[in-house]
Amino acid sequence: MSAQQENGSGTESWTVVRNEEEQYSIWPADRPAPQGWTEIGVVGDRDHCLDHIGEVWTDIRPLSLRRALGVA
Repeated sequence: MSAQQENGSGTESWTVVRNEEEQYSIWPADRPAPQGWTEIGVVGDRDHCLDHIGEVWTDIRPLSLRRALGVA
């Protein structure tokens, strides 16, 4: 991975991924999502993907904790 890819600069595309605990991250769009993560269909530059995560991930507690607390 290049230094540009590591810090998110440059023109590469990113995709938003989510795991079973409903935690979000971004991943290079030209690579398969890591095991345990699913692409959710949002692709763009780094800022676009991070903005989307900021909009949809309003409760960062893992799903299992939210269920245990009765708020999922």
